[in-house]
Amino acid sequence: MKIAIVGTGYVGLVSGTCFAEMGSHVTCVDVDAQKIEKLKSGEMPIYEPGLEELVRRNVSYGRLQFTTDLTEVLDDVKVVFSAVGTPPDEDGSADLKYVLAVARQFGQHIKKYTILVTKSTVPVGTAQKVKQAIQEELDKRGVDVPFDVASNPEFLKEGAAIKDFMSPDRVVVGIESEKAREVMTRLYQPFLIQNFRVIFMDIPSAEMTKYAANAMLATRISFMNDIANLCERVGANVDSVRQGIGRDSRIGPKFLYAGCGYGGSCFPKDVKALLHTGIDNGYHMEVIEAVERVNERQKGIVYDKILRTAGSVAGKTVAVLGLAFKPDTDDMRESPALVVIQKLLADGASVRVFDPIAMDECRRRLGDAVLYCKDIYDCANDADVLALMTEWRQFRMPSWDVIKKVMRGHVVVDGRNIYSREELESLGFVYTRIGEK
Repeated sequence: MKIAIVGTGYVGLVSGTCFAEMGSHVTCVDVDAQKIEKLKSGEMPIYEPGLEELVRRNVSYGRLQFTTDLTEVLDDVKVVFSAVGTPPDEDGSADLKYVLAVARQFGQHIKKYTILVTKSTVPVGTAQKVKQAIQEELDKRGVDVPFDVASNPEFLKEGAAIKDFMSPDRVVVGIESEKAREVMTRLYQPFLIQNFRVIFMDIPSAEMTKYAANAMLATRISFMNDIANLCERVGANVDSVRQGIGRDSRIGPKFLYAGCGYGGSCFPKDVKALLHTGIDNGYHMEVIEAVERVNERQKGIVYDKILRTAGSVAGKTVAVLGLAFKPDTDDMRESPALVVIQKLLADGASVRVFDPIAMDECRRRLGDAVLYCKDIYDCANDADVLALMTEWRQFRMPSWDVIKKVMRGHVVVDGRNIYSREELESLGFVYTRIGEK
């Protein structure tokens, strides 16, 4: 099947590449000519493990191509995916201008039955706006071309996106016609031959499913961080509590790890958009409001612990390990590390940083405000405090003997609870973590 995907960001590029890997002929479209030229030469605009190899292979096989002009391929494709950005407006609502621009271009140029599938995360009711925009353009042309709209939200985890796409636990598709159902079934059948896990539903339900899923995961994170903060005050250990509740089959263990808050491109944006959808419909989502409030507070908890443990940071040096909001990505959007670094700089600290992947992204965001280091030990050199912000695998088993020798002070603040209190304290470190007194 021939398909087009508009938008070569994280969702669009991963989706297009994986469809191509499964045998579809895919054209990825983006208005950014420089990005398209880089993709044609094999240069990736994002970091995702395994993506570069898949892109290069499918380009070489002729199954994946890139262009700036959707109209070049619109006559040949059966499905167009819209995977453009939906950045938050100032009020927190999702900005749909790029989604509707794709819809208008689609309506201006289609000549035969084609499906426009929204893969971007969009508020409930967006499909109707998309459908209206397409119909308006067809009416301007004075033509009656059949089309369908559909919703196919993505559930990809950064750092594991290819695996998630190639072997999904479920695929959610919102449709309005049997014909659209047949086309989408054919498109996803190769991924799910042995266990067809496509869940078809009405379009508003599909749009809501994406927000509800991310809001639930964000809720679990904020809930556990709230519990962790209380654990510190009553003398409980949040890791023990997590194990105790996580083995309850009604709860399960996932997304129950205490830490310094969630970040990234999805949870913060989608929580805000869901809150705004509630307000637009006369309903205040009190649980979700609390989730966002707890998370914003939690992002500064490592900074608070540094002050409580080491005192004033003015004139001191703090080593920050991890800049991305999670491992296996260079994404620093809404990263707790940014919050902590900015607070430290404002209080007069010198900040040394290291991240296996996100150093260039940090340079883009912070410039020369921090010192960029070559590895863990360089980062710890002459530091008064070492703060872990991202739980990269490379950070799990450092040589603490070496770190102790190169540090000036011996305070370690563990924002992800991956180290052993017994080990670090036996070596003479002053160690503090989340959710443990």
